[in-house]
Amino acid sequence: MSLWLFFGDQETISRFHLHPLGKYLDDYAKWLHDRGYCWEAARVKIRNVARLSPWLKRHGIAAKDLRWHHIQDYLQMRPRKSPPFNKQDKTNLKQFLLYLQTQGVLPKPVAAESTPVEEIVAKYRDYLLKERGLSQETSAQYCRHINRFLLESFPRSKPDLSTLCSASVTSHVQKTAAKMSKKDAKLMCCALRSFLRYARYQGYVEADLQASVPTVANWTLSSIPRALSAEVAEKVLASCDRQSPIGRRDYAVLLLLARLGFRAGEIVMLELDDIDWRAGTISIHGKGSNLSQMPLPPDVGQAIAEYLQHGRPNCSTRRVFICRKAPISGFARSGAVSNIVARAFHRAGFDSATRKGAHLFRHTLATGLLRTGASLPEIAEMLRHRSTACVTIYAKVDLKSLRSLALAWPGGAQ
Repeated sequence: MSLWLFFGDQETISRFHLHPLGKYLDDYAKWLHDRGYCWEAARVKIRNVARLSPWLKRHGIAAKDLRWHHIQDYLQMRPRKSPPFNKQDKTNLKQFLLYLQTQGVLPKPVAAESTPVEEIVAKYRDYLLKERGLSQETSAQYCRHINRFLLESFPRSKPDLSTLCSASVTSHVQKTAAKMSKKDAKLMCCALRSFLRYARYQGYVEADLQASVPTVANWTLSSIPRALSAEVAEKVLASCDRQSPIGRRDYAVLLLLARLGFRAGEIVMLELDDIDWRAGTISIHGKGSNLSQMPLPPDVGQAIAEYLQHGRPNCSTRRVFICRKAPISGFARSGAVSNIVARAFHRAGFDSATRKGAHLFRHTLATGLLRTGASLPEIAEMLRHRSTACVTIYAKVDLKSLRSLALAWPGGAQ
């Protein structure tokens, strides 16, 4: 019986089995164990179900008839002897209900009928994924902006894209962009242009409205890329506790950022099959579904190997890097990598508010290559850019070369 994984008292286990949900608790305990839930968390989840079970029996509700509104009614009551309910109890019981649905014990809830806006956005998402080859994360970001645009353009009526005009598109951008960061505003404009091209391609609109989307002010090469000094980078790497599973994972992630210039999304997508240990290479799933192969430096390979052997939990996913909290799974989004970087800066004693972001290591790698004599095409190849235009900004930090271009001071040496 799987309940022995979390409970050592036969009397307690026998009591759990007495009520309507008791026959599912052994399989549920194994399900929790397989997904990496710790001893304490799993016991709380199982006890939550065990408290619900007698209530169902008293109210004549069979396990196969359990629904979410029953759980809500149960949580509304005020227990006399047991501890009062809290938000975690509600979350745990909802998880158990979903577990019963996935196991076929309960029918899955019928999905609500999609609204006209949701139908348009769903078709646009399919277009981005299947025809444009965008990633799931990028497609979701685009659809977020398009959903807002359609809801604001057609607040009370079924969307009729043929009625869209340049003025309405421009007005939406001007009103919405004022509440966003520059980065998010640029993404919104990019999504709108993409959607309006799609709408014209599908015949929903006749005019070419993408030209109506204003451009967010962003002067090329207007900033100087920030980079870490070698001492700071090494101190951040040294902040990881390489004796703990989480520390081994974080150290391997930071080395991939620092030595190979990985993007956060590329670390998220990295799978076990992408590492060829015999050939000493690593495959990288980059932007636009591009697949690149690079040599695997010895220190990076050693860090990944130590994590896989002594830090990575056993699980079915093929992703290399796994979340530290149950349920065990690969990173869901690039924000997980940025959080690892922010925590490392904090441990090293640096201001995480101004030095956060995985991309900072990428800038550091490019700047370091430039200072050691690498050319811009070589840096573009290392960072897996399609053209050197993306790396020309690093010429601003090549002070040695810039000095040779400076004109002599007209007043002579001071």
